[in-house]
Amino acid sequence: MNKSKLIIVFIFFSGIFLFAQKDIIDISTEWELSRESRYFFDTPQFENQLNYYPSFGIQPTYKFKWNEGYENFIFSFYYNLDRDKNRTYYDLREMYYQKANNNWELNIGFKKVFWGVTESCHLVDIVNQTDALKSFDGEEKLGQPMIQLSWFLSGIGSLDLFYLPYHRKRGFPGEKGRFRFNNVLDSDDIEYESGREEFNTDFAARWKHYFGAFDIGLSYFTGNGREPYFKFDEKNNIQAYYPLIDQYGIDLQITAGALLLKFESIYRTAKEQQFFAMDAGFEFTFSNVDNNGLDIGVLAEYLYDERGDWALSGLQDDIFYGSRLAFNDSQDTSLIAGGIHDFETSSNLFTLEATRRFKNNMLVSLEGRIFSGVSDKELFLLFFRQDSYFRISVSKYY
Repeated sequence: MNKSKLIIVFIFFSGIFLFAQKDIIDISTEWELSRESRYFFDTPQFENQLNYYPSFGIQPTYKFKWNEGYENFIFSFYYNLDRDKNRTYYDLREMYYQKANNNWELNIGFKKVFWGVTESCHLVDIVNQTDALKSFDGEEKLGQPMIQLSWFLSGIGSLDLFYLPYHRKRGFPGEKGRFRFNNVLDSDDIEYESGREEFNTDFAARWKHYFGAFDIGLSYFTGNGREPYFKFDEKNNIQAYYPLIDQYGIDLQITAGALLLKFESIYRTAKEQQFFAMDAGFEFTFSNVDNNGLDIGVLAEYLYDERGDWALSGLQDDIFYGSRLAFNDSQDTSLIAGGIHDFETSSNLFTLEATRRFKNNMLVSLEGRIFSGVSDKELFLLFFRQDSYFRISVSKYY
């Protein structure tokens, strides 16, 4: 069964849940139209790459509620058009039926789930595949087919169980795209360790609880890894496949007034790799510093990955530092700026992100990333060292 057939199956069964109901009490719709421009400062590293990439995106979202709000159906679809043909793609972000009761909740369909607390790297967040075509930082995710059952247990937290019947491959830029390797990776060419390939059954579980100042999560995942495992041939061309993995994770946040202490850690086992990784740091917020609502946050995190140069993120012995500004105005203006420094190679990545809302239905986003002094020892970032860029996006909501 290919991806299109799988989507049809989920649409069919989700449609049964929805249209069998006759007491829909609320329908809400939202259409997001976005216009994005990315400009890369440096001369392309590889042939056929460009400096300027305009793109257009559309994302309709529909939400249905009935049974006094205890049942819901959510549908969200995304399409992007870009000069890089691989970045012209569609994705079923979410399409799921939700049934809630007093102490449990059931979700069936395509859904996005987020785990984690740290700012610079979300190690424990593994259920959804990363949408590497949409953003470089890994914050965007593809919709994941799942059955999720959640129990809310008074006094001892909540437990989420996930049945994941289908693995979604990560997309990579095409020949004209930036953030690509020396040879163009076609996602269809990336194979699997599992003989069942994308239909290998994956499972995940997460327990979370809070007590006093502590918020803690413990997680487990088994199945097809979301990160491909990369190997190099004798000509330094990249080969990749998706390994079978087991991952154990913990995320912890301690709230002490204006100070947040954050920690994430994983231990992952696979045939080719067994490694430990962690991200630990803090965020301290100075509130209302100008007596007009301005909040200034100071952030710092240390990142460690036992894989060293083989860490796909390139964050193997690094420090993240930055500042977050929230103006708390009617336009929801916010800004975060910072950088990542590699202690081993002295490579640097500087970042800037800002958003501001206009006219109640328009959002402007700015983003800049600058690679500086990327060392020849960087196994993966070496391919991106000439990909410093500035991005502006204007989204309008209807």
